[in-house]
Amino acid sequence: MICDLQDKWSVENEENIMARKKIESTLPHPLVATELGSHSVRSMAAENAENGLLRILGIEQSSRNCSVERGVVTSTSDASYGINESLRLLANRINYPMLTNTFVPLGGRMMKLAEVASRRDQVHKREIPDELLDEMDAECKKKIELHNTHVAVLAAIPYCYVLDGVPQANPPSTEQRAAKIEVKYVVFVGPKELEQKVMDSFIRTPKHMERTYARPDALMCALASDTDFQEGCAILDMGAQTTTLTIFSKGKYVLNRVVAQGGFDITRDIQQMGVGAKHAEVLKCKYGSALLQPGTENQCFRLPNPMSEWESVVIRRGDLIATIEARLQQIMAPLWNDLRNYENQIRTIYLTGGAALLNGMVEYIQQFLSVPVALGSHAGWLTEDTPVEMRSPAYSALVGTLILGAFHREKHPDAEPMHDLRKQLEKFKKTAQTSLLDIFTEQPQ
Repeated sequence: MICDLQDKWSVENEENIMARKKIESTLPHPLVATELGSHSVRSMAAENAENGLLRILGIEQSSRNCSVERGVVTSTSDASYGINESLRLLANRINYPMLTNTFVPLGGRMMKLAEVASRRDQVHKREIPDELLDEMDAECKKKIELHNTHVAVLAAIPYCYVLDGVPQANPPSTEQRAAKIEVKYVVFVGPKELEQKVMDSFIRTPKHMERTYARPDALMCALASDTDFQEGCAILDMGAQTTTLTIFSKGKYVLNRVVAQGGFDITRDIQQMGVGAKHAEVLKCKYGSALLQPGTENQCFRLPNPMSEWESVVIRRGDLIATIEARLQQIMAPLWNDLRNYENQIRTIYLTGGAALLNGMVEYIQQFLSVPVALGSHAGWLTEDTPVEMRSPAYSALVGTLILGAFHREKHPDAEPMHDLRKQLEKFKKTAQTSLLDIFTEQPQ
């Protein structure tokens, strides 16, 4: 009887899956990006609109901490829960049967830059097909990973093409011919565990990681203009637990430096003034500032005392801002020399990330530099009907990932996801079957 019920359930489940797939095949497949943050997993869906713009369909986030510390997943089970929940909620929000494929930005304190070149010699001067360039992209990644087995290439960005000894910035067109081809890349690299733990998190879910991108490249794509790419720019990404400085100059990435401190560290410092975490965050966002405004230093705030039900805590605004400034000095100290060294090679510094929204942050950075500083905006990529809140710098990495994902789908419409659960399950079944066979066929000693 139990077997009959199990068989019936399996048939019905299979039928449901087939029915869902049939429905999905008739619907336009949205672009989806998923970001694993320190406090939650956020997923955003969009569709291509006219003029290369994105129409944001919705965004959702998980309800609990996904165990990411300084950009590295510490618990794959928590991350899996967050991935599954955020995509399930997003599917419900945009009224789509099930979202399975998603693009993922990767960042963290251990990400670095490297350079590598890939070369190909053809027998005769021939056309340069896209397939050949794709092969060279894959080859450059293998070169790095073969030399260091502990390193994974998170993104490889070509910045120069040399055709028969003549360099050019743009990818070769189908009309161009060459016998000798060289492509120079800047690659974002990180420890293998950075990517592997994210992949392990997806293995625990019925979701597929369609492709990963380096978070700095996604931000640069979302925030930088054509002029910025020509003349150079910097992006200061101020997250919850990390602050990342990325500089693009003379047609390529020249620096990526990560400081393992961010907005969460500011909140924690405010907690030391005697308030709870929730009130500390409110103080930072609503009343905090990177710079003290004259005449406001004696303004006071009365807040609940987490240690006593009968007593309250009084915080002076001057002390609050002094606490914020002290932490900002720690965060920025390793970055000032980098910014000053490249001042003559960049035209703008863009601030992004949730912590960049702190009052007075642009003015704080500007006072130490001669290059214009501005809050980064990805609004130019979005349709006019996009809700205002979606234009926040807090979502720039997700929007940049969607842009890169759209380019990828256009170029590789039939590409398989990086991670396919079904393949993993088949591999597991075969391994299990082999192990069981070995056990039952083992000869007695």
